[in-house]
Amino acid sequence: MKPSKLAPLGQWMTHNASGIAAQRLVRMPLLVTITFVILALSSLCGAQGQEPTLSSAIEVARAGMQADRATIITAAMNFSDKEAAAFWPIYRQYEYERSKLDDGRVVVIKEYTQKYPALTDAEAKSMAERMFECDSRQIALKKEYFKKFNKVLPALTVTKFFQVERRIDLLMDMNVEASLPPLTQAQYVEPAK
Repeated sequence: MKPSKLAPLGQWMTHNASGIAAQRLVRMPLLVTITFVILALSSLCGAQGQEPTLSSAIEVARAGMQADRATIITAAMNFSDKEAAAFWPIYRQYEYERSKLDDGRVVVIKEYTQKYPALTDAEAKSMAERMFECDSRQIALKKEYFKKFNKVLPALTVTKFFQVERRIDLLMDMNVEASLPPLTQAQYVEPAK
């Protein structure tokens, strides 16, 4: 059965005997969606007619990615109705808690950009420790929600979700990192004695 322009991707995939073709079709919409998100974020920042501040760039990126996460997850996961009914309520709780943790990361990133390039050694150490703490809390949250998701979904499905989530996070991190001043230009200055 050949896909038609009107047939949903999920329907065509269930009738397709070739697993490889089905995997490619899942990847293509996901890549197209992610590419569209990145281009949309870039054009939003540029459309303001001025150089966007880091704060506005981060907020635009976060809002855009949060809005599009559900679309990307839906396309990548291809949930059945039963799986979707079990997944989405837990996901909404997870995303809410995760966004609170992300707020902590944003605070450190904004502080870094405000103090750069005159960042002191003590400030750099404090920021690094706070970022490690953010990362630790995020890992703990993922472990907690892996268990919650796994109560209603198979471990393979939950693992696939967290893999998709990781890829979305990497894209967002790359967007934020690209707008940060490079740490390699910071210079260590001996504290006055």
